[in-house]
Amino acid sequence: MQNKVVVITGASSGIGKALAEKYASEGWNLALAARRIVQLQEIEKQFPQVEVLSVKTDVTIESDCKNLIDKTLEKFGRIDVLINNAGISMRAVLENLDLEVIRKVMEVNFWGTVYCTKYALPWLLNSKGSLVGVISVGGYVGLPGRSGYSASKFAMRGFLDSIRVENRRSGLHVLIAAPGFTTSEIRKHALVADGSQQGETPRDENKMMSAEECARHIYRAVKSRQRKVILTFIQGKVTVFVAKLWADLIDGFIYRTFAKEPDSPLK
Repeated sequence: MQNKVVVITGASSGIGKALAEKYASEGWNLALAARRIVQLQEIEKQFPQVEVLSVKTDVTIESDCKNLIDKTLEKFGRIDVLINNAGISMRAVLENLDLEVIRKVMEVNFWGTVYCTKYALPWLLNSKGSLVGVISVGGYVGLPGRSGYSASKFAMRGFLDSIRVENRRSGLHVLIAAPGFTTSEIRKHALVADGSQQGETPRDENKMMSAEECARHIYRAVKSRQRKVILTFIQGKVTVFVAKLWADLIDGFIYRTFAKEPDSPLK
């Protein structure tokens, strides 16, 4: 593992940062991407045992994503794993929503994944490596008040499933990781109806799966070359399974869950 290279987007906090910590502890070299370069450089100092490259990257900009891959290849000469983790959420019902919010969420979550995957793919094919997308249980079931978020995660899942089939004979591994509620900053930065940031999480972060636990599951799933991993039992595995059999039951459960949030946009 000493010479292998993982590229992680959205690495300045939350699941991305925890993934960086996990891969560094296993001896992987890191290429870390985020808009907040200062935070990346601070994280970089935590891993003296491996080589780390930090690249300021806005995944909504195609040239930034190409630059991330180019810089990674300049430094390391290879890519073994790409983890598309950068993401943004939103919280508003469509009736009240500025459509630019959905556009922004799609640009970060879906197009960011497309851009990074496009430029990394030849090198992942060369290494018979792993392409990973961190989606959400919201990529399997629609979440009320998060229509743009769910749409972007459904789109990521369909895109990555297609890439898997296209490259069935190439040795490429594709993993779709779908965490349930996980401790991170994503709810604080979620966009509300007018496009401004929510600022405060509406949920109890202490009752969620930790980002570190999530990273451990994703690392193991990459190592064993699984095609999907759905995390948390009730919010994740049970919800996705029951939704296949009793969709209306799950719709009611999800609606009640989100309607109970403080200042819920649901009527």
